[in-house]
Amino acid sequence: MPNGITIRPVTTKADRKAFVDLPFRLYAGNPAWIPPLKDEAYGLITPGKNPFFEHAEAQLFLAERDGKVVGRISASIDHMWTPMPADKGGGADSGNWGYLDAEDKPIADLLIAAAEDWLRSRGVKRSIGPISMSIWEEPGLLVKGHDHPPTVMMGYDDPRYEAWVESWGYQKAKDLHTWDLDITKPFPPLIQRIVEAAEKNPRIRVREVNKKKFNEEAAVILSILNDAWSDNWGYVPFTESEIAFAGKKMKPIIFNDLVMVAEYDGEPVAFMMSWPDLNELQADLNGNLFPFGFVKLLWRLNGGFSGKPKTQTIRVPLMGVVKRLQSSRMASQLAFQMIEYIRRAAIKNYGGTRGEIGWILDDNKGMNAIAETIESKINKTYRIYEKAI
Repeated sequence: MPNGITIRPVTTKADRKAFVDLPFRLYAGNPAWIPPLKDEAYGLITPGKNPFFEHAEAQLFLAERDGKVVGRISASIDHMWTPMPADKGGGADSGNWGYLDAEDKPIADLLIAAAEDWLRSRGVKRSIGPISMSIWEEPGLLVKGHDHPPTVMMGYDDPRYEAWVESWGYQKAKDLHTWDLDITKPFPPLIQRIVEAAEKNPRIRVREVNKKKFNEEAAVILSILNDAWSDNWGYVPFTESEIAFAGKKMKPIIFNDLVMVAEYDGEPVAFMMSWPDLNELQADLNGNLFPFGFVKLLWRLNGGFSGKPKTQTIRVPLMGVVKRLQSSRMASQLAFQMIEYIRRAAIKNYGGTRGEIGWILDDNKGMNAIAETIESKINKTYRIYEKAI
């Protein structure tokens, strides 16, 4: 291959370790990149650890030059994604690539060629990426917001990658936005009046979740999520094993007063999930939980002896209102009430000063309107591309 570069599939445990380790070298010293926890990153790409592989097939690739790993990429086909209509991101002939990192463009060119060849050999005619590796993990390429670190479970990409991807003939499929909000300021008077009106409505009840009933509460939230998000582009429902996998990962950062469920006439119809930004707590661990990282992280998650971590940022990764209410005035009442209650708790109990909402699809008019109404601003944009191959 040109310039002494070789591209080879990942086949061993050592290969997977090299795949995980590469970004630590490429982004070393970049203050806008937050090192992921290596054990978690390794688990996400390993069959038998991540239940994503129960309904998907994937191949990871490494690029080497003079025996040194200089690039990586994944290619995958999610068999729960392919049955979706093409206008929702799926299609029987669709596949994905992700986890792109490379020292330079010639390396990246060879990596994307390898990923596309793998997809093409399996009948894929429409390549969509980056999706690393599930839509629920780190979708999209960062094209806006490189000047500040991402929040937990959001990715970071070299600013050069946007031009590289577009040079390969990829075009925008969707943009995913995150919205930045100063939570120390009260919401505009209109929002306060909406919240007050909702509080006076005896048919509405907004409550905190009860972490002691984690499985029951997770089932309630999942039921709302499946209904509320079912028409969204790229939506792939969780399997039972993925629910258990996600629950195990998220449980340490779930706090009762940061997750709300809204009930209407006693029926759960909306939820809002938020959590302290774990990236702030783990940024200095360099991805290592051992020998001392685990103790540090546990101490910080418990806020020392207070039981609540202290982070400037509170992220809202998930929010939903059942479809039958989405076009109603009730939907905004429920949303603003949950947002306001979490805002108060974030300031009082966690020392929060800013919120980050998202990601939100660029064509999700309802959620984007809510974000604008509470005076938040887009701070990051992640782009998902597509191309016929």
